[in-house]
Amino acid sequence: MESTVMSIIISPGHTRRRAAAGFLALAALLVPAPVASAGEAVPSRSGEVAPVILLDGAKGAEGIAAAGSTRFFAGDLITGDIYRGDIRRDKATRFIDAPDGRMAVGMKADRHNDLLFVAGGPGGQAYVYDTDTGKTVRTYQLTTKEAFINDVALTDRGAWFTNSRQGELYFIPVDDDGDLGSVRTLTIKGPAADTSKQFNLNGIAYSRDARRLVVAHTGNQTLYTVSPRTGNSTEITGVKVANVDGVLVKGDTVWAVQNFSNQISRLRVNFHESTAKLREVITSPDFNIPTTAALFDDTLAAVNAKFGVPNATTFEVVTVDARTNATK
Repeated sequence: MESTVMSIIISPGHTRRRAAAGFLALAALLVPAPVASAGEAVPSRSGEVAPVILLDGAKGAEGIAAAGSTRFFAGDLITGDIYRGDIRRDKATRFIDAPDGRMAVGMKADRHNDLLFVAGGPGGQAYVYDTDTGKTVRTYQLTTKEAFINDVALTDRGAWFTNSRQGELYFIPVDDDGDLGSVRTLTIKGPAADTSKQFNLNGIAYSRDARRLVVAHTGNQTLYTVSPRTGNSTEITGVKVANVDGVLVKGDTVWAVQNFSNQISRLRVNFHESTAKLREVITSPDFNIPTTAALFDDTLAAVNAKFGVPNATTFEVVTVDARTNATK
């Protein structure tokens, strides 16, 4: 998620809370706000991927998680509500009505254990939901330090969360029975630990082949690998990714979502040498500040967050081909 500063009214009777979703006021001075896209979702023909999927009733958007071959969950940044949809349909509906005071930033679905892990933003929390019932399984206070819990990655052993305000990662273990353990903090060492910028660690993914976490650093316009065992970090050289937000990894391919750039860069990464080459820049006329994406075979589904777009009233998921500039 790109940095923004916004005040959010949680609900009548609740106090106004400062959501450090970043520093949009500053970003707005540097990047012209795009024109808001139309609120009507485009219907799909039977069996085909819908080009635009409306998050029906959402007041904001940021995260998305694949939940099957075509199904996904997406979050309302402002209310914390969770939407459930299918990339073959033009509308996603609310599945979880989150308690007042929650936010939903990045998320990942553990399909084996029917769990959804959601980053909670400035409160330093993470939420775990049951994907069958929608009930809250557990709420974690990952840290009491200054925080913006931004994104989450899954490994075979649990879930890792980034904090855009600290050089730390947080791990929630999940055992073979799907039971959740106590949170552990991993202090990052090396260049990824840099917190000198206004917004730092952002997206996160896991490379099974390299056995490394891949983290996006928005302020440094850089991707790093991080050892989940030691916290040692290494820069992935050869590319710069301006406005980098969410990341996806599959084999030696990394997709980096670049929000204010309105694009997704597809990179070929040599994890042994920690180098990367740009293979393709994926764009869409429907992109309107995309923040995170989920992969469905040869299709990417990216969330339009519309940061800085005046009077945005609709939020949606946009699908594109994962390997060509052609939209689905």
